[in-house]
Amino acid sequence: MKQDPSSRLELSGKEMQDFGYRVVDAVAEHFASQEEKNPVASGSRKEMEELFSETLPEDPTPANDVLDFVLKNVMPHTNIMSHPKSYSFVPGPSNYISVMSDTLATGFNIFSGGWVGSPAAATIEIVTINWLLKLFSFQVKKGGGIFTSGGSMANLTALATARKVKCGEDFSKAVIYLSDQAHSSNIKAINILGFRKEQVRIIPTDMEFKFSINKLKNAIARDKLEGLQPFCLIASSGTTNTGTIDPLDELASICKKENIWLHVDGAYGAAAILSKNGKKLLKGIEKADSLTVDPHKWLFQPYEIGCLLVQNHKWLKGTFSEKATYLRDIEGNKSEINFYDHGIELTRNFRALKFYMSVKTFGLKAFRNAIDYNIELTEQVEAELRQSTTWEVISPATLAIINFRYHPVGQKITDRKLDQINQRISAKVLASKEALLVTTMLQGQVVLRMCLINPRTTMEHVKSTLELCEKFARE
Repeated sequence: MKQDPSSRLELSGKEMQDFGYRVVDAVAEHFASQEEKNPVASGSRKEMEELFSETLPEDPTPANDVLDFVLKNVMPHTNIMSHPKSYSFVPGPSNYISVMSDTLATGFNIFSGGWVGSPAAATIEIVTINWLLKLFSFQVKKGGGIFTSGGSMANLTALATARKVKCGEDFSKAVIYLSDQAHSSNIKAINILGFRKEQVRIIPTDMEFKFSINKLKNAIARDKLEGLQPFCLIASSGTTNTGTIDPLDELASICKKENIWLHVDGAYGAAAILSKNGKKLLKGIEKADSLTVDPHKWLFQPYEIGCLLVQNHKWLKGTFSEKATYLRDIEGNKSEINFYDHGIELTRNFRALKFYMSVKTFGLKAFRNAIDYNIELTEQVEAELRQSTTWEVISPATLAIINFRYHPVGQKITDRKLDQINQRISAKVLASKEALLVTTMLQGQVVLRMCLINPRTTMEHVKSTLELCEKFARE
């Protein structure tokens, strides 16, 4: 059969080089000039459909024309999460070495599911997981882990493992505990795993937004008296709203006494272990049965790379391993790890490479310094806000997150009106496209929230944003 040359989906060597250079140039230019751009993109559903809707193309378009269209129309309609004035949610500061590492991993199309697919990829994942196990004082020889797409998948993997280890096949009486500040991905994971609403205990937090120990103990005692099985507790190491760290040491003691699995969701804040006071702040994290860490947050990696660490690697294999006949020839020996046996995904890309290459390139000290800088900057912002007659601090600087609201001294404004003003400030800032600053709710109040984990954000960036907020508040 004669093959149509176009069916090979190929470019010539020269065409590949030229196209690749253009892509790399575009990425490098973006990194170098992103501060000059607006961090916020906009576009209604109607506008986007008018721009992109087309019938499925049957005939080819020159590659450079397609790239021109994407650079002109796609990238400008995307928020710049690595922008110095991107303060909302948990920004993604990223770094260029990791971006290029992703390009290598994707360009070579490395399958990182099993050992036979790439012994080097599996080994680098083992090496980097061991780095993290050691960093958090988990047992390196016995412990294990897996890189995931993000914190949501890491939390789901952790809870599936906890259910298998603690409950076996019958989880009809199992009860899980988490605070009202726990990340929503945990609730999503609980629902996916088939737990009923009555099997979930959402424990109120105290005035500092930490797990209420007394209320937790009461809930566990009641459930045991009713013949239920308390099996898992989800603690937060850096809540998304406030950066608060739950009392991990106390929670670990309760879990040990009650034979409850302790999962620490440190997707945001666990990286603070690298800071000057990190071990003190995170005391007890080493006692967790499982720990979620998100390198694409405060370890400055591009999306997607989350991570789950566990105290015993056998827990993962015992939960996820399935013997498929089509994989029988690539199982390898006992010392060779097939990561498809340690998590949900069979097909996995080579996520470990970007973490490996960036840490090797910059050194861990640079990551430590960046995190220290973020924490100190947020504390400086808090001091600035407290000296102002305009702003009220609602939740103090905690792990590079601060919550505040417009509440000028000497003016009698109702709480409802203050909520409206602060909501309007956020809406106006977003409409200006000059900063990504949104609200959250704390103790029934609408507040502005800044997450300052970008090492390229300066006090000048923050001050100019606060001035913009004040301008909109006065209007």
